[in-house]
Amino acid sequence: MPALERHESVYVLDLGDGENRFHPDWLTEVESLLDEVEKSDEPRALVTKATGKIWSNGLDLEWLMAHPEQYTDYGVRVQALLIRMLTAPFVTVAALQGHTFAAGAMLSLAHDVRIMRADRGFWCLPEADINIPFTPGMSALIQSRLNPQTAHEAMVLARRFGGTEAAGRQIVDQALPESEVVSTAVELAAAHVAKAGPTLKTIKSRLYAPVVEALRTLD
Repeated sequence: MPALERHESVYVLDLGDGENRFHPDWLTEVESLLDEVEKSDEPRALVTKATGKIWSNGLDLEWLMAHPEQYTDYGVRVQALLIRMLTAPFVTVAALQGHTFAAGAMLSLAHDVRIMRADRGFWCLPEADINIPFTPGMSALIQSRLNPQTAHEAMVLARRFGGTEAAGRQIVDQALPESEVVSTAVELAAAHVAKAGPTLKTIKSRLYAPVVEALRTLD
């Protein structure tokens, strides 16, 4: 399950050591840990990492197929998490040590900065291959963070990007050896802790207003 630790003014959220799919219990824990970071009024920033070969594989499709009556509530909750990360009142850095797929990839895009392992792991939006269309909000988020050609290849062709190529295509900001991913993310986050507060949230909310509006519904 997710856990939170602190390196001076930088909070480090560990998503877990499995596939880190968005099971309702997992979402509850992440939401609670983000509450803890948000309630502080001190200078702070957030690094989101995971343990193992996967950062996140996104939606828990097995759970969703077993609970089809909860599709709408579940989708609204997932997109609320994307909004929350996109407009967080502190700088957020995703430390991608492993595979980052589907809604997990979208969650990474909702961070301000992404650092990815260079030699192993893929960043991918496989929805075209698994016959799950992007919601309008998800499409808006992806298009707001990727250049048009990269968004097209990622969304339409479901192309897998390794760390070095992902950096070259500006999906992530840096691709580094595994041993440097988290430490670099923490160092980068620490440089921006003084920005935390309502002004930063307002800036992000206005910058991404169309995306936030689109993510508020599933239609």
